[in-house]
Formats: sequence, structure tokens, C-alpha cells
Amino acid sequence: MNCLTFGPVHVYLGEKSGKYPDGNQVIVQGADTRVAFDTPRVANRIGPALDEVDAVILGHVHEDHMAGLHRLPRARVQVHEADLAAAQSWSGLSRHYGYPPEVLAVLRPIIERDFHYQPRPDATAYADGATWDLGGGVRVRAHHLPGHTAGHCALVVEPGGVAFIGDIDLTGFGPYYGDATSDLGQFRQSLQKVREIDACVWVTSHHRGVLTDRAAFLDALNQFAGKIDERDDKLLAYLRERPHTLDELVARGILYPPGVPLPWIACAERRSIGMHLAHLMHEGRVCADGDDWVLA
Repeated sequence: MNCLTFGPVHVYLGEKSGKYPDGNQVIVQGADTRVAFDTPRVANRIGPALDEVDAVILGHVHEDHMAGLHRLPRARVQVHEADLAAAQSWSGLSRHYGYPPEVLAVLRPIIERDFHYQPRPDATAYADGATWDLGGGVRVRAHHLPGHTAGHCALVVEPGGVAFIGDIDLTGFGPYYGDATSDLGQFRQSLQKVREIDACVWVTSHHRGVLTDRAAFLDALNQFAGKIDERDDKLLAYLRERPHTLDELVARGILYPPGVPLPWIACAERRSIGMHLAHLMHEGRVCADGDDWVLA
């Protein structure tokens, strides 16, 4: 397993640099305390380095970031207050996703099997700007960057400036904001705020892994953010062809290619397209005509 080290920070790269459904595991060792940032599937291939952590700080709550928590029943678990309920119970996670009951009924056994999902009713909350002193001058600071989820945060190790930026993951897929607590407007703002974090190493949850050059980070971030505008353009292109109902737009999609066998895709497309349409309507570029959406 490939492990990269930056002072007190150890980054264990998941399969294909943490490409979903895997992820990248960060473990930070201070003089007094060892913490993990999230626990993706790769956590289950790490030995004592993970088993001996004192605490897990979740950058946000989704099934792929909790896949190793079952190994750490005695570790403290902390999560941003806006995502806390999603970590504590299945009912909280269900509201977090916002999928209809029939989709949740299919999803739950999948995440229990593939991600070892277990709720953590003992999880406690942190807020934006929270800090953890790990001893020996090593600190962790939370930067709230909502949009992907309401509580999504970057976790930055100080000093040294190693920033775990979670699912601002710089992938070719682009930003994901398809769940009930996702917010496209907040994601746009977070993509600006993440630029302001004082860092020299950027670690993503998925696929990119580690970047150590600021110019390369900013270039990747610009391409990632550009996917939002590409989705606007895709919707506008559909409407240039003819008026579409929301159901028709969902069937064509802006996020996923046709045929991807994931039970939540239609839900994610519907929520994402709805937010794009609201944005485009605010800009005066589209409008509703009965059940149809048309160019303004």
C-alpha cells in the first residue's frame, strides 16, 4: 500500500488513488494524540496505524467515508454539527440523503455490505474553526466548506499546511451536490473559499490523491469548478432542442452517463437539475411554462 508522509501526516492511498468507492486515508500523529480523517475502504487494509487512533474526525458524512469505523468502536468520533445526525443513526443518514423509501430500502443493504456501514450514536459535534491540539505543536483546524453536504469541511494540519479537502476532490466527474443537504450555491462559494486556505499540500478523498504544487492545485480546482458551468450548458442545449419537463431532463441527465447501475442516480439528477434550473431562472436564462422548462 502506498503511503506518503508529510511530517506528522501519513496519507494511505486507496485503490486508484482513492477513486470511489475507495478513498484516501489521512492519519495525523501528534506527541499525545493520533487522529484519522474519515475512514474510507482503504482503512480496512491498514493495520495498527489505524487501530490505535484516539479519534476520528469526519470531514463529512457519506457511506464511503465511514467504511472503517466498525474497526474503531472505542475511538472518539467527531463531525461538523450540520452532519452530526447523519453519523449518529440510519434515520439521520436517510434524511441526509433525502432519497425516497424505496431507494433507501435498496441502498441500506448495499452500504452495509460494501462499506461496513454502522451508525455512531456516540459521535459528537464540532463547529467551523474548531481546533484539535495533538501535542508537540501539531494542530488540526476545521474549515467549513458546505455544498457537497451541509457540514462538509476541510481539515488542515498546522503547522505544515497539509489540507485534507475531502470531496472537493478535483475529479473529472466534478462537484457532487445531489443529496438533500447538498447546496449548489454553497458549493460555488466553497470552491472560492478553499483557495484561501493556507496550505502547501492538498489531499483529496478521491482519485487525485495528493497535490504539492499550488499552480497545479489551482488548475485542477478551476477544471473541477468548470464542470458546474458545463452542466448549465448541457441543460441549455437540451432546452434549445425543445421544451422539457423536469422528468424529461432527469431522464437525459447532467451528472452520470446512461446505464450506470446505482439506485440513487435519478434522485441525484433530479435534485441537481432542480438547483441548476433555479440558478438559470434567477439569471433570466430559463423559465417555467406549465410543466415545461423553456429558454427565456
